[in-house]
Amino acid sequence: MFVHELVSQGKPDAIAVIDHERRITYKELGELVHNCRNKLYAAGVRQGDRVAIFSRNSADYICAYFGIAALGAIAVPINFQLSSREIAYILKDSGAKHVLTYQPLDLVDAMAQLRCDMPVIQHDIRLAGKQDDFVPEAPALPAEFDEDSPVCIIYTSGTTGNPKGAVLSHRNLIINVRQQIAVIGCNSEDHILCVLPMYHAFGWTLSVLYPLYCGAETVILDSFTPKETITVIREEKINHLYIVPSICSLLTKLAKPEDMASVRIVISGGAPLPVQIEKEFQAKFGIDISEGYGLSEASPLVTLTKPGHPVSGSIGTGLPYLEYKIVDPNGDPVPVGEPGELIIKGGNVMLGYWNLPDVTSDVMRGGWLHTADVMKVDENGYYFIIDRIKDMIISMGENIYPREVEELIYQFPGIDEVAVIGIEDKIRGQAGACFYSVREGQTVEVRLLKKFLQKNLALYKIPREFHILDKLPRTSTGKIAKRLILKQFMEEKEAKAAKKATK
Repeated sequence: MFVHELVSQGKPDAIAVIDHERRITYKELGELVHNCRNKLYAAGVRQGDRVAIFSRNSADYICAYFGIAALGAIAVPINFQLSSREIAYILKDSGAKHVLTYQPLDLVDAMAQLRCDMPVIQHDIRLAGKQDDFVPEAPALPAEFDEDSPVCIIYTSGTTGNPKGAVLSHRNLIINVRQQIAVIGCNSEDHILCVLPMYHAFGWTLSVLYPLYCGAETVILDSFTPKETITVIREEKINHLYIVPSICSLLTKLAKPEDMASVRIVISGGAPLPVQIEKEFQAKFGIDISEGYGLSEASPLVTLTKPGHPVSGSIGTGLPYLEYKIVDPNGDPVPVGEPGELIIKGGNVMLGYWNLPDVTSDVMRGGWLHTADVMKVDENGYYFIIDRIKDMIISMGENIYPREVEELIYQFPGIDEVAVIGIEDKIRGQAGACFYSVREGQTVEVRLLKKFLQKNLALYKIPREFHILDKLPRTSTGKIAKRLILKQFMEEKEAKAAKKATK
């Protein structure tokens, strides 16, 4: 099956998408995608061309993506919060000469800075719905075009250097949807909320492709605002929620139990779910959270907790048709319960990184995708995230996993959000710094927090410094932006040092 064929999965008169005032049936969605395909072909898009999408969530986004896919072209979703320079880099790297956008982009200076004179044609993303003169029918895809052909390039967040483009095929995405169905199940009567950004693999696969495959209904919000989200959950009788931990926390604070009465499945992903947030959500609404784990390179889902079988702190069990190993730095499997790097192999794993054969070879050593995530698995097959390899702190030769420390700090009264980050230390090499925010109307006394940690942690794991912030910055997908926190911390430290030197 091809990704664009998902528009034919539902009954023709069933609602496929709700987007603000628009209620679009499967038949109408198919017609819009077909119309978009023809218009893109008339605009010069051909098989194998990369076509960028720069937009907030909308039905037009779905039409654009599927129209691109139906031509055998390759969609390049772009985070709408990126700067012109970052957008220009992705366009140059992917070679995308067409952009479907919800607002005009000024890219002249940014492209010049990158010494790129490639022409970029911008199209209104509402292309499919526009009433134009007759557009001729685009030719059918050639017989040799198959499910292993690329359908999209997902650019990673670029936490180290420039972002890399993970190339996913039609088969990659469809297999990942089928893996999800095998664990969760879905039917045409379900109402799924799409509030996570469509440019992100988690939001796209779980909140768009999955319900369309099942002939279900997707309710689109262009962004997350608590009041609107709660209203839509209640009025549209949403029963599937795919969200990130920060949204879980806000729903717990602001929604009433009756607002969530229709919800039966909640899946959290995108970032590790703190156990305290999970407990508070379950206590208020009586709904278990199924935590999932994935990465763009795997389309993205890798593990998932089966609804009704929660294991606190676990990201669930493996998916069908996917092989798993947890290995040490030498690539040898570690015993059950011991930490190591998770590596995977299966049909949802990417084709490779765009134009980066050496990086692809390194990440796909021996045919296994190396996730760079430290995990352990118990005797029942439940996986637990320890931390990212790159986030691990090495202090006096001892490994410190920030997530272990963060989980404990979340249990301290008054703590709202927390991030433990490695900073340079002249004696220890590295030490932990704790950045935290406090719940409204409450206070946190650092002296008592340290005593709490001393009772529950080895001394070398306790952060050396504690810094209170009004709010911890987050990425567009809800993850706490540790890199930005560290950057701001170092800039403030350098500014203080410079000021002191001038006295």
